[in-house]
Amino acid sequence: MSSPLADAIDAARATRRGAFIGYLPLGYPDLRTSIEAAVTLAQSGADIIELGPPYSDPVMDGPVIQEATQAALAAGFTLRDLFPAVREISERGGVPVAVMTYWNPVVQYGIDRFADDLLAAGGAGLITPDITPDAAGEWIAASERTGLDRVFLAAPTSTDERLDLIVGNTTGFVYTVSTMGITGERAELDAAARSLVARLREHGAARSCVGIGISTPEQIAQTLDYADGAIVGTALVRALRDGGLDGLAQTARALAAGTAHGARAANA
Repeated sequence: MSSPLADAIDAARATRRGAFIGYLPLGYPDLRTSIEAAVTLAQSGADIIELGPPYSDPVMDGPVIQEATQAALAAGFTLRDLFPAVREISERGGVPVAVMTYWNPVVQYGIDRFADDLLAAGGAGLITPDITPDAAGEWIAASERTGLDRVFLAAPTSTDERLDLIVGNTTGFVYTVSTMGITGERAELDAAARSLVARLREHGAARSCVGIGISTPEQIAQTLDYADGAIVGTALVRALRDGGLDGLAQTARALAAGTAHGARAANA
């Protein structure tokens, strides 16, 4: 079965670089601007767009992203806004759009209905930070039926048994958490990320992308020495907040330049 996310990572690898995955919250600073921001991100070098519908009770988001998602909710965002946005971003941006969402909104919407509507909108799949494969039977079934990618998270604390479960049930790529804690920029990436990627490969993971704490082109290059992709969120949200679409484009282009130094993924 085809995997849009895996295909995008492999396409980056074919040009001897790692993949740049960019996260933006949908609805910030307003719905229209957030769609334009995601398209701008795609046109400025992102290989995959990670789109986050705002959620009222985030457990992983750092202060910059929390501020943005709260503003989006205050502006009136509802989940029904998600699918038309995914469709427009996918069509105009030309790169896969994965939705990163906490699990409760999917359950409330209806798992099969959510999968069908995301597929119809041209979405690539879901990144689900707060549900584990052993608790995701309905979603695994729905994703197999629709062909949507399902991305689970692996952490440095994950046991070997847990890594087997994650690798065996993930498609697209394994979201590799670089350090324990909430999202946000870190001056130094946790060395545990390198060790975790190595462990994931030992357990059969074909593609591992590292997120949480990556905010500079240098950190992207460092990450891509051993991983297949680097995920950036906070730095992009801050650029949009402080510099609008032009500021976002400038930051995204600078970050994308770091992927050319991703020797490990490009030469694997």
